[in-house]
Amino acid sequence: MFRFIHTADIHLDSPLKGLEVYEDAPVEDIRKATRRAFDNLINLAIDEKVAFVLISGDLYDGDWKDYNTGLFFADRMGRLEKAGIKVFIVSGNHDAASQITKVMPLPGNVVLFPAASPHSVVLEELGLALHGQSYRNRVVDENIASRYPPAIPGYFNIGLLHTALTGRPGHEPYAPCRVDDLQAKGYDYWALGHVHTRELISRDPCIIFPGNIQGRHIRETGPKGATLVSVEGGRIAAIEERIVDVLRWGICRADISDCEKREDLYTCVRKALEGAQQQADGRILALRLLLAGASPMHAELHAGFTRWTEEIRGIAAGLGDVWLEKIKIGTSRKISLEELVGDDTPLGGLLQAIENLDFGAGELSSLLPEFAGLMSKLPPGILDPESVLQNSAAQQSELLEEVRELLVAKLLLHGDGS
Repeated sequence: MFRFIHTADIHLDSPLKGLEVYEDAPVEDIRKATRRAFDNLINLAIDEKVAFVLISGDLYDGDWKDYNTGLFFADRMGRLEKAGIKVFIVSGNHDAASQITKVMPLPGNVVLFPAASPHSVVLEELGLALHGQSYRNRVVDENIASRYPPAIPGYFNIGLLHTALTGRPGHEPYAPCRVDDLQAKGYDYWALGHVHTRELISRDPCIIFPGNIQGRHIRETGPKGATLVSVEGGRIAAIEERIVDVLRWGICRADISDCEKREDLYTCVRKALEGAQQQADGRILALRLLLAGASPMHAELHAGFTRWTEEIRGIAAGLGDVWLEKIKIGTSRKISLEELVGDDTPLGGLLQAIENLDFGAGELSSLLPEFAGLMSKLPPGILDPESVLQNSAAQQSELLEEVRELLVAKLLLHGDGS
């Protein structure tokens, strides 16, 4: 019997995005989150007395600013070596982008699979055969899994592969392959990486994306961790997800349909945030708050958005270790504009004109051509993924709809000339 941990997409020292701009935000906790999550992973491996750890790509987050990232990794590998734990790694697209890591010496218990072709490692004492290939370059558009060797008879066979399979939303289609390609090799376990959401692809053979160990922004919500696998008699006896993240990202929805005044909204928001906090198990919580429902406060929220944002952030801060990445108004009007203002008044006519505005669903860059030229000259990754400059047409239309609602709200609240 032996046990092992399968992890991937650690992105060590990757900057977490979304909270740094706020004064008094837990900047140090944000910066160190991937290291602390990695420490939790190391502790898990030692506590569970695993035989080895598999890292299926993107250990790093591209090139380092200095050697501190590598020194941190080497120190943690030293802890595993003292515990008799081996580590097997295939590099992924982010690792391949690093120049320093290509010459950084590895501790004795760490095996990095080569990039030239698939390679196999046999551990006779465990009856184990591992197969893997690292990325030579950042972009790998060929099916490297097709060149992996068939399973070695009489051994428990594991394949390490950094891939998007046939494609996954939000992930580049690197090392494309089909599940059939993997099943045909006859391996007992496929340790995949690249996709940041945990996904059990197949049980026989076992094919798993473990997800990343620490969410880095609002598109990586929920618990994050690694997979602990127990093997008995050459067969998988148990597969467990173990959570190791230290900062949790989430979407929190507050239905304010019944809120008619400020105090009602405060109570509703606080209750929603407290509910999210209880599910975080003591972790720092970074939330996107969505105010939803057909609300009598719809216009007031749009018209005074900046003030409401600061006051709601105050509620979150008062709870301790709850930080708001963004507040979005997803409410609707309680009654129609026609019921609020008659069409035969100047205000009614102006409101109706705004309501009928067609902003179009084209990309923002087509409306502002100069942005397109600027974006083409920027280095990859310089723009925040949430930037309106590179959001989808649907997201840009959503933004323009918010502009429409703001205009309507301002007119409704101040249309009497006050």
